[in-house]
Amino acid sequence: MRGQFGKQYSALVCNEHAYKSEGNLFSMVLVLEGCVFCRIVGDVTQASMVYSDERVLPFMDIQPVNPGHMLVIPKRHVPRLAELDEETGGHLFRVAMRVAAGLRLSGLKCEGVNLHLADGEAAGQEVLHVHLHVIPRFNGDGFGIRFGSNYGFRPDRKELDLNALHIKQAMP
Repeated sequence: MRGQFGKQYSALVCNEHAYKSEGNLFSMVLVLEGCVFCRIVGDVTQASMVYSDERVLPFMDIQPVNPGHMLVIPKRHVPRLAELDEETGGHLFRVAMRVAAGLRLSGLKCEGVNLHLADGEAAGQEVLHVHLHVIPRFNGDGFGIRFGSNYGFRPDRKELDLNALHIKQAMP
């Protein structure tokens, strides 16, 4: 199918659920217009690609913490981590490991690597399409994670066990 942007799109390019359920190009275009990562996958918005396969796409972050900061995204539009199938999630992480290894060997300043995935607005997710940050780190780079005032408080084992039980029972 050819969209209004003149590009060939497959079921993986946009929100295949919306497209299949709505069954029209309008739904596909709405996802392309609303999600910058879908526009990158659809080759409507430019990005500096690092790699691509049938499921994921790593590319350079346009607001990097440090030079070499990349994002690895699923090609299919998935807003939340819980909606990502396990096979694609595992593949996303494997590709992140590969690009992190390439980053370390690239000659860019990189003494360590952080992988970061924010899931939901409260966690800092700004683009509602799953994305895993691969961030090169070095001493004195000024980047860090700030912990809340309760950090360092150690709950007793009974509370930890109860929390673990609640999570275990809620798991799909």
